[in-house]
Amino acid sequence: MVVQITPEQFHDSEGVADWRVLWSVAFALYRTGDFATGVKLVAEIGRLAEAAGHHPDVNLRATVLEVRLVTKEHWSLTDADLALARQISDAAAALGVPADPSATRTWEFAIDAYDVDRVRAFWCAVLGYEMVGDSDIADPDGLYPPVFVQQMDVMREGRNRIHIDVGVPHEQAEARVAAAVAAGGRIVTDRFAPMHWTLADPEGNEVDLATWVGRD
Repeated sequence: MVVQITPEQFHDSEGVADWRVLWSVAFALYRTGDFATGVKLVAEIGRLAEAAGHHPDVNLRATVLEVRLVTKEHWSLTDADLALARQISDAAAALGVPADPSATRTWEFAIDAYDVDRVRAFWCAVLGYEMVGDSDIADPDGLYPPVFVQQMDVMREGRNRIHIDVGVPHEQAEARVAAAVAAGGRIVTDRFAPMHWTLADPEGNEVDLATWVGRD
């Protein structure tokens, strides 16, 4: 029986310096330097995951490896994720592969809709996605970003109704907001900060810059 833990509990634990929780998922990004080293680390992660009966998602590129941990039955972090994160960090250290926590990030599309299910059905058809829960659609293979369809109470005019949600490490959020403003953007609202800030580019296209803080 797994025990659910909060992002704060995860970050307060020993042995997880490589990892950052983005929303409800723990991410680690490793600078492998070359593909062969990445394959070795993936093989070791596979061995550890099979032994634990708990499987992460991995994304291997030529010189970098991203690992994501979440207990999918609950879509929450658990003690199983914490234990495997520590083992993966140890495996990376044994291979001399450094983590780069500052580079962790994730994102999804978000669509504001009055009739959520009709809008979801359209985007499922266009993208080849499937319904997930009451408000999301997702790639059935987990390869591409999900889409969150957000309920509106009334039809809204005068603002875009499609935006991007970007998850960043909690300790980087304010600097990322400042960089966006320095690059010509503006803060639409910070009333929900530090959970998320809504920003707009110079032409009004919006993005929510989000952390795990306040989502426990």
